[in-house]
Amino acid sequence: MSIINRRNAVAGWLALTVGKRVVKRKARAAVPAVDPETRKPNRSAIVLGLAGVFGALAFWRKRSGASGLDEQDPAAD
Repeated sequence: MSIINRRNAVAGWLALTVGKRVVKRKARAAVPAVDPETRKPNRSAIVLGLAGVFGALAFWRKRSGASGLDEQDPAAD
């Protein structure tokens, strides 16, 4: 008897499809929304966005400067 058959493939596809919907719904619920009274985003959303930008810039800067560190200085020998 084969482990990979049509019944198991359909069950796996169904599990992935339902799982994606559940994860998307949970992700939308976890993201801070815009406050309807003031029409401004929550402070946590602003801080999270700024932290993401600074993290990406720090990563990009470190990655672009890392290539020069691997080379050895011939005058040092």
